[in-house]
Amino acid sequence: MADIAVGIDIGGTNTFFSCIDANGKSWGNGNLPTQDQERFEDFLNDLCNLMDKTIEDSSEDLNLIGIGIGAPNGNFHTGTIENAANLRWKGLLEISRLVKERMNVPVKLTNDANAAALGERIFGGAKNMADYMVITLGTGLGSGIVVNGDLLYGHDGFAGEVGHIIVRPEGRECGCGRRGCLETYVSATGVKRTVYKMLAKHLGDSSLREIPFNKLTAKMVADAANDGDLLAMEVFAYTGKMLGEALANVASVTSPKAIFFFGGLAKAGELIFEPVREAMEKNLLFLYKNKISLLPSELGDDAAVLGASALIWNDQV
Repeated sequence: MADIAVGIDIGGTNTFFSCIDANGKSWGNGNLPTQDQERFEDFLNDLCNLMDKTIEDSSEDLNLIGIGIGAPNGNFHTGTIENAANLRWKGLLEISRLVKERMNVPVKLTNDANAAALGERIFGGAKNMADYMVITLGTGLGSGIVVNGDLLYGHDGFAGEVGHIIVRPEGRECGCGRRGCLETYVSATGVKRTVYKMLAKHLGDSSLREIPFNKLTAKMVADAANDGDLLAMEVFAYTGKMLGEALANVASVTSPKAIFFFGGLAKAGELIFEPVREAMEKNLLFLYKNKISLLPSELGDDAAVLGASALIWNDQV
């Protein structure tokens, strides 16, 4: 019999889960559309039924010891999802209580970036680290901060929002309702906005000029930069500088040993790592210079579900 913790990643479009053992091996997984059901309770019922079936159909006899959930606006303290902008269900969603009642095992909840940070310690590159940070570079910019071995939650469960540090007062409009937040510049969406800002400023040739905004992806920009497109290269230099300067400020508060990058934008490799490293070192307080490693996440494409399961496995180590 194998002990497993189910890790659930609730996204705006799809919800994924995987049955993860203590070594990070998956013994079965599944997914379903997140937004099909009008009632939140019906969505959870479909999810729990699918988890039951996946466990029953496994080739191994599985013993479920708990369920970890990563979700937008997930509050570790209360076990609730609170007013998530990208979910159709509004208000307080008591997901931990409802899933625990249905599955009869311990259930823990946090946001996706915090889950990734825990996953990095249990299954990835942050083993034996007590102070580090995970930055998720996707549609937005998420962050999970570990200090003295514990995730930083704050008094209300929502601490550590590096993506919503204001880096340009009265700058770009952000989905949070404010202006100039870091994620409006440093994210897949932010990169797209920077491309079009620079296209308007420069008349030079660029392979990006003919691509409509709704078709452009960060990967296209990275591919263009790797092919020598000067404008695309400038976009990454600008984006990396912005992130490096912000991380230099965050480091003054938390003094991390390492900062791990995860997500689609991180796959650009040195296109993003090099300007971040240069700007961060240039702006770090002298006490921290040459002490902080910038590293790619070791969790791979399963980071979200591994991280969610780590909410359970973290209590076992």
